[in-house]
Amino acid sequence: MPDVCVIGAGLAGCEAAVKLAERGINVTLYEMKPVKYSPAHKNPGFAELVCSNSLKAMNIENASGLLKEEMRMLGSVCVEAAYLSRVPAGQALAVDRDIFSRIITEKTESFKNIKVVRKEVEKLSDLEGFDGIIIATGPLTAEKLAEDISVLTGKEGLKFFDAAAPIVYGESVDPEKTFRAARYGKGTADYINCPMTRDEYNAFYDALVSAETADVEEFDAIHLYEGCMPVEEMARRGRDTLKFGPLKPVGLTKPDGTRPYAVVQLRQDDADGTLFNIVGFQTRLKFPEQRRVFGMIPGLENAEFARYGVMHRNTYIKSPGLLGADYRVRDSVSPAIYFAGQITGVEGYMESASSGIVAGINCARSVLGEPCAIFPVSTVIGALANYAANYGGKDFQPMGANFGIVDTSGAYTGRIRDKAEKKRLAAENSLRELRRFISENGILTIPAG
Repeated sequence: MPDVCVIGAGLAGCEAAVKLAERGINVTLYEMKPVKYSPAHKNPGFAELVCSNSLKAMNIENASGLLKEEMRMLGSVCVEAAYLSRVPAGQALAVDRDIFSRIITEKTESFKNIKVVRKEVEKLSDLEGFDGIIIATGPLTAEKLAEDISVLTGKEGLKFFDAAAPIVYGESVDPEKTFRAARYGKGTADYINCPMTRDEYNAFYDALVSAETADVEEFDAIHLYEGCMPVEEMARRGRDTLKFGPLKPVGLTKPDGTRPYAVVQLRQDDADGTLFNIVGFQTRLKFPEQRRVFGMIPGLENAEFARYGVMHRNTYIKSPGLLGADYRVRDSVSPAIYFAGQITGVEGYMESASSGIVAGINCARSVLGEPCAIFPVSTVIGALANYAANYGGKDFQPMGANFGIVDTSGAYTGRIRDKAEKKRLAAENSLRELRRFISENGILTIPAG
């Protein structure tokens, strides 16, 4: 039976390893934790969530929700773990990050043909004797391996800064100044809302934009990815920017029936309801400044921080032209080399995991002498792979799940004005096409761990 090496036990690496193991292939899974940690990682387990604990929307009329349903159909270990570790978050799927990691770690290690090696891989040339290699080291790839990858790709990597929001202890939030509610009353009241008056908002804004930030090497010269824009950088775009972003009050009404001028939301971060994430507050403020400025938010005056917001540099390869839509390096022969995860230029936890599924399935097919299986671009999972492989613009940037990259030409005929109806039809078409694709290619859909 062939032997394949997977480097990195993040979401993508675990999905890839499991897909290989399901086909009976022997897998060596390298993970450098706990021997060595990146600046953002702390948990020795697999599939650690270092930023938000939210996996975005659940409904299939949203591209993020549709992607998760596609992955569920393909037997995703990450989607399975997400529902088993789910915490209240309204219409979003949020998880207890420790339970999520533990479930995936145990599931991955349960396969007898997956050998886990806790060791840092510094050079690809050190990996001899493998029929295939999947590089799933993520955007925080260790420096020595990143240098070696740059030799393989022959292209300059894309460097971005990513950020994580602070987490506070729920018991330290003042219940007299906050209220629980879901936006527009949809779902259960899972969010703690911190309402602001105009004066409170303006005072907070002035403090935020003048607060002292931590020095981050190369920060001013590196791209900031919009999806993780530090809250203070967003605020500098204009006084009302936050009101139309993470502090928007629409759909929220205070218990007295009035609508606040602005609202900061806290989302549950663990299963016990002990920890709460300050939604949209990724930041590079110095820790004392976070205490001072975020303490101006009503209800957080005496908040105790379980984790302060941090920033770290993320690196992505220029995938278009380098990778195929199966995430394989186009000119790699023996061993077949694949990339998976956020290092490919897909953005988001589930997007990263989905690329691991595609790479794992296709690496297995390659080493078993089967033709590659290119997922249809009418599906979100296929559209993301196509974006990474074939984006034709000059400014290649990380891309998350969205209907803009999905081919909806077969979803409906004629002109449909109702956007919600268009998304519903596109979702139905996507799932229909994925079922056909799975059947035609004989793809295993249920983990056999």
